[in-house]
Amino acid sequence: MQDKFFAIFVIVNQGFSDSVMAVAREQGARGGTVINARGTANAEAEKAFDIVIHPEKEIIIILVAEKIKDNILHAIYQEVGLNTPGQGIAFAVPVDETVGLEAKKLKKIKEEVEKNEEGK
Repeated sequence: MQDKFFAIFVIVNQGFSDSVMAVAREQGARGGTVINARGTANAEAEKAFDIVIHPEKEIIIILVAEKIKDNILHAIYQEVGLNTPGQGIAFAVPVDETVGLEAKKLKKIKEEVEKNEEGK
């Protein structure tokens, strides 16, 4: 049986991608990709959510095994959620297929995830 993978997308204010990756790694993530972005929310959104919206954003994409997805999402919420200066939001989407991930690397990732689970 092949492991299921998810892509976690995290959108934070600029400068908070290192915080996202630090907590994700603590939960077993191996790495991610950071994309610079610009938000488009308006003043009405600021009033509705009672927050100041900073237009410069970073989007972090992290590919993870299903069994660590929820732990990573929860840790990210605690560290850089909407009620923090990072004002982050995160969501996960299932990944149907992957290309470029070697079988040996996937096996190693799976073993590390299982080792982390046993250590908790």
